[in-house]
Amino acid sequence: MSAPTATADAAPMNRRQTLEALSGLLLVLFVAMLSSTVVSTALPKIIGALNGSQTQYTWVVTATLLTATATTPIWGKLADLFNKKLLIQVAIVVFLAGSVAAGFAHSAGQLIAARAFQGIGVGGLQALVQVAIAAMIPPRERGRYNGYLGGVMALATVGGPLLGGLIVDTSWLGWRWCFFVGVPVAVVALLLLQATLHLPTARRDNVKIDYLGATLIAAGVSLLLVWITFVDDSFAWLSWQTGAMVGGSVLLLALAVLVESRAAEPVVPLEIVRERTTALAILGSLAVGMAMFGGAVFLGQYFQIGRGYSPTEAGLLTIPMMAGVLLSSIVAGRLITASGKIKPYIVAGSVILVAGFALLGTIDHETSLVLVGAAMFVVGVGVGMTMQNLVLAVQNSVALKDIGAASSTVAFFRSLGGTIGVSVLGAVLARRVTDRITHDLAAAGIPTSGGSGGSTLNLAALPEPVQNIVRAAYGDATGHIFLISAAIAVVGILAALLLKPVTLRSSLDLPDTARSVAVAADAVDGAPAFDEVAVDVTGPGERARR
Repeated sequence: MSAPTATADAAPMNRRQTLEALSGLLLVLFVAMLSSTVVSTALPKIIGALNGSQTQYTWVVTATLLTATATTPIWGKLADLFNKKLLIQVAIVVFLAGSVAAGFAHSAGQLIAARAFQGIGVGGLQALVQVAIAAMIPPRERGRYNGYLGGVMALATVGGPLLGGLIVDTSWLGWRWCFFVGVPVAVVALLLLQATLHLPTARRDNVKIDYLGATLIAAGVSLLLVWITFVDDSFAWLSWQTGAMVGGSVLLLALAVLVESRAAEPVVPLEIVRERTTALAILGSLAVGMAMFGGAVFLGQYFQIGRGYSPTEAGLLTIPMMAGVLLSSIVAGRLITASGKIKPYIVAGSVILVAGFALLGTIDHETSLVLVGAAMFVVGVGVGMTMQNLVLAVQNSVALKDIGAASSTVAFFRSLGGTIGVSVLGAVLARRVTDRITHDLAAAGIPTSGGSGGSTLNLAALPEPVQNIVRAAYGDATGHIFLISAAIAVVGILAALLLKPVTLRSSLDLPDTARSVAVAADAVDGAPAFDEVAVDVTGPGERARR
């Protein structure tokens, strides 16, 4: 392996310069996160205005999650080859183009395509902001800046639904501004980073990006999601279409595993995935991903379609879940720091998460809002106690040089779990709603127009008796999908129980790791020591080739 080369783009940044650059990075991270949360309460009106269906409602969210998940590892690999600042600016431009296209969409299909393109930029920003911060701030000092990151994430998570509700409820703005609102902020961030972000370019020679593996993973997951969306509507469960899609998806993912096992720079390093702690954290993260994405998406729809509240009111009603996330993550974090024990809090959080989903599984279109709010708070507490702590458990179990790959792998599968969760729950909701509406319309003597793969969400265009039937169908069906979530989240409890009960290390790296790496470097390269830059950028594939 060739030694890393660095181009002196700039001298090391002082504290003031770091804070200035960090403000631009946090600003663009806020916009990227806001693009997902701002539509959660606005989607019913958006899809209603575009005369879309429940299936399309789900894909507006899924398209962004899917492309962001698939491209995040690619952006990370590109950071080893090219200037990080330039890559961040490219990702911002892609995000801006997708946002503008989404704002000008004239059909649900156009909106889904624009959101998919926007997701490519979101994936880049999520990956590259973390890379840039790591390049600016040494690990020993990075902790003091975590509060800024937490504040930005909390503001985007809590403020996004409220902002989206206000936008669609303001007549002189309209739903299109849910996508336009981030454009000026992203432009300001672009200009700010151009002036303040000055990073040395550290890159490795002969780095190969596993485009084939990334393509196979994205294709396999996409085909599976397409099948989930259309099965039992456009074709039967037992049909040639099901065989072709499921079989094709399994084949593509099997080929992806084969390619990843042989790639010099795999998108998903299998040697890390096979580690017990990482594998268990991935299983637990699937449940957390479903809670994060599915909860916000379908609760906003429940309050508006099932209960008749405005988007702004729906945003306010989702605050209990976000409050639970913030409160439990802060309290659990302090307790973990004080005791050094992490497994008890992950186990407790997993149990609480299942309990919260079970409570949400009891709701219908007439459930007391106090009970709904309490159930959402419990779900939020469960998410807050498990989400970041699962990543922390993985980071504690691997060497410093593997933390980036291990953390990104867990994040990748968490996003993948959220993507699949939204698609599965959305498909189940669409089927149950369609069946319930068809049954109730027939019982009321109202003629139906036949199955359409999902009911229209434009309630204003429906007669009042039909509106009442649609609201009851959505309100009652939402509880069912959360019961499914509770059943799936039980896997998270099992994964948490199987984690090794360890005490978090106080050292930056595993004991004797730095010494062994230095010895290996002496033996292979003939170098007096393995420099710090090389430790930071060496990936599993490169170590295997050494």
